[in-house]
Amino acid sequence: MSEVIECRAVRRGRLWVAHEPEHGVYGSGRTLRLVRESVEGGLAAVGVTAEVTITAVTPELEKLRAVEEARTAALIEAVKALALRKATLRDIAEATGVPAAHVKRLLAANKTAPAPAANSTEGSASETAEDPEECHHNERTTS
Repeated sequence: MSEVIECRAVRRGRLWVAHEPEHGVYGSGRTLRLVRESVEGGLAAVGVTAEVTITAVTPELEKLRAVEEARTAALIEAVKALALRKATLRDIAEATGVPAAHVKRLLAANKTAPAPAANSTEGSASETAEDPEECHHNERTTS
């Protein structure tokens, strides 16, 4: 299996530019694919055969990655909390807005989380709500 070298590319004008410091190789191109090919070519010129992965870096992309990481952490926390409260797999999926298969993978990856409750008939509000006062009904009155 060949080595994988990860490079970060920054935008300079209309080009992406990446530096691989271990081997002193630079690469650039109009697209990230061209940058990857450029770095791979530079590495080949110094006798290094490796697969190169390029990660685009801008302040906006870094912010986006941070938000995605925070969302993933919050999702895992919510799935674990709902599983602890014996919510069904379907209910966890619906409540979190992710497919049931994804919920199943998250629970499998987190061995400390309990298994969700088996799908059964729906209980009453007092059985399913953590605090009955949290169940609110909006009643409309007509005059």
